[in-house]
Amino acid sequence: MSRRGSECGCGPCSMVTTAGISLGPMLVGFALNTILYGVVVTQTLVYFSSYKSDGCWIKLFVAMLFALDTANVVFEFIYLYSTLIIHFGDQSAVLFANWIFSTVPGTTGITSALVQLFFAWRVNILHANKLIVWNIGVLAVIGMLSGIGTSVAVNVVPTFTEFHKFESVVILWLAASAADNLLITTVLVRSLVRYIIIRVTLHTGLLTTIWTIVNLAVYLALTNGTHLIFVLSLAKFYTNSLLSTLISRARDSEYSDFTVVNGSGQPERREDFIQFGHRAEMTARRNSDIVFETISVKKLEHQTSIRSRDGHS
Repeated sequence: MSRRGSECGCGPCSMVTTAGISLGPMLVGFALNTILYGVVVTQTLVYFSSYKSDGCWIKLFVAMLFALDTANVVFEFIYLYSTLIIHFGDQSAVLFANWIFSTVPGTTGITSALVQLFFAWRVNILHANKLIVWNIGVLAVIGMLSGIGTSVAVNVVPTFTEFHKFESVVILWLAASAADNLLITTVLVRSLVRYIIIRVTLHTGLLTTIWTIVNLAVYLALTNGTHLIFVLSLAKFYTNSLLSTLISRARDSEYSDFTVVNGSGQPERREDFIQFGHRAEMTARRNSDIVFETISVKKLEHQTSIRSRDGHS
């Protein structure tokens, strides 16, 4: 979605320069997107083969995200193959986007909103702050609608050199997504800072936040289409963030206590040690390294307060 083309007129020089501006970063972004899609495929296979006790709605949710990511990478491939191979040497072909290219912001916006709303559900469980949850939800919906609006705008104004006409919609999309990612990461870090599970929050949610902010900054600072490197792979970062938290849990093996991940009170598997100060307590949980805490924060706080009172007595 480069905003301006060449400054050398409307002749062949303009067309060639526009090709370099639009398709160069696009090709790099597609390569990165394909690599990340391979990671998503592996994560999805691990999830469905190792977490069969999860609730059906979570399995459907993961399947939906995988379908969106697959459509995203397939459409990008079709567009680049058509432009670079089928229409090779056709300089006019590199000047215009088509409906296939226009699906990229739409699928990215939908994917990001789904993941953000899922984390809003987690924040509601861990933090129980309705205002924060509503803010996350509103920003997610704004980002999704703006992404879909960008797709519509690309069809209305398909010329790459005229994309600046709807840059306000693109800015709203990227800014809403960046703000939502930053809010989610901040809330989770503050809620979980007392527990070991902060590690994956930083390695996944924060990474997505940084990638989105860089994407927005590059879009605002440069007009040569460099931001396409970031935007074409953005959807995979969201899916990777969610799947990383899901597959970081212990595999199905031994039954232990239940986890809020299922939302159904199903028995979960594995017991681990949680460190409370200088003492190690055996507590039923799936994994200490994920955002999906297997026992509620209230339960942990209750246990900690009991030990504190016992220590003082």
